[in-house]
Amino acid sequence: MIDITHKSPTYRKAIASAIVKFGSNQTIEAIIQKRVPKGDVLEMAKTAGLFAVKKTSELIPDCHPIPIEYTAISYELGSDQITIFVEIATVYKTGVEVEAMHGASVVALTMYDMLKPIDKNISIEHIALVSKKGGKSDYKNEIGDSLKAAVIVCSDSISAGKKEDKAGKEIMFRLEKMLFQNTDYLVIPDHVETIQKEVKQFCNAKVDLLILTGGTGLSPTDFTPEALAPMIEKEIPGITEAIRSYGMQRMPYAMLSRSVCGLIGNTLVLALPGSTRGAAESMDAVFPALLHIFKMMQGGKHL
Repeated sequence: MIDITHKSPTYRKAIASAIVKFGSNQTIEAIIQKRVPKGDVLEMAKTAGLFAVKKTSELIPDCHPIPIEYTAISYELGSDQITIFVEIATVYKTGVEVEAMHGASVVALTMYDMLKPIDKNISIEHIALVSKKGGKSDYKNEIGDSLKAAVIVCSDSISAGKKEDKAGKEIMFRLEKMLFQNTDYLVIPDHVETIQKEVKQFCNAKVDLLILTGGTGLSPTDFTPEALAPMIEKEIPGITEAIRSYGMQRMPYAMLSRSVCGLIGNTLVLALPGSTRGAAESMDAVFPALLHIFKMMQGGKHL
């Protein structure tokens, strides 16, 4: 199965449909009047669909076991066909499209099995995903190439050439995937005055997003939060709370990180851990939803 451990649970919903077509108009009458020898077709098929939804991961090899928190099965009855709708909702890391389509398939197959003794021309015509909601794809319109970003690596050892920067490069890579273009990149020592000077220059240059990596720990040389604290005009604690919560699900030491986030003028400043893993997981925790900030700041006109 595909690794989804980096994903965060979000509200997921999917609706799938299937069409069962009859060879005679008398078939729909038998269903409505409950004269089918094998029993109540609509209720039996619905029950089968509910079981199928729950067992999807047991039958489709790459499907993850998912806590199904809501399932609704409904029908549209026509003169010569029934359209089946299966709606599923959950809060999880991956979507429920396959579960919805599997449920619709089994509902249709159950109808086929129950009706074939009285209708030799019955057929299953169409199984499809009607709609889906949830996950990062819901926020793709929040991502645009109109934003200017910069990355500052705060590290004495990296700036002195004793270590190679990996965290900053990982952040750059992820920004590029989100369509940021020509992102500035700078390595500086973790000194309060130096950090404040460079942050001020980027803010004056109208950078939209400024990400710092490094200096958020508790060692004697970690000063990034102290440097940013007097500069932040509007703190955004929800972002750092999300980062720490996400990190602690994967590494208990994440609670020791002192990530910072807030606005300096119209520049969103985000200070992330200096480890490659910590920086990557922090990005996973809050992007791309974080970019909605710019839409809020500009009254919905920025992106």
